[in-house]
Amino acid sequence: MNKGAVIAISSIGLAQALKIPFHYAKTQEWKPDLFLASGGMPSSHSAGVSSLTTYVALTKGVRSIDFALSLVYGIIVMYDAQGIRRQTGELTLKVNDLDELIDKIHEDDPVEFEEKSPDPLKEMLGHHPKEVLGGAFLAWGLALLDIF
Repeated sequence: MNKGAVIAISSIGLAQALKIPFHYAKTQEWKPDLFLASGGMPSSHSAGVSSLTTYVALTKGVRSIDFALSLVYGIIVMYDAQGIRRQTGELTLKVNDLDELIDKIHEDDPVEFEEKSPDPLKEMLGHHPKEVLGGAFLAWGLALLDIF
């Protein structure tokens, strides 16, 4: 198998696994399902693209087209992780709160109301900038360990 792919996928897996103890340290709540969740510290998106870019830089050199492609791809992924996806998550928080707001508005309303309980939208889609950096630093360390 391609060594760069192995390093990137391993970084993603390790970042996902680390979300569980990081969350526990912060909240004292054990949530193994975070292994399959998006968002949180460290960013597996950043870990994957950063480890691949670091591996390419160390094996092909920073002057190679491989490095340029990996770097640009990585920047786009990390920007998206902390920008667009984070904003979507913050919007989702507000949408999930609308149900409670509507209930408060209609407390005195005599009109029949059929309550439905849909699953709430996922609120943690993106990353804070520090989570993106956490994933990137994790990945750089892993890629450097593999080279030496």
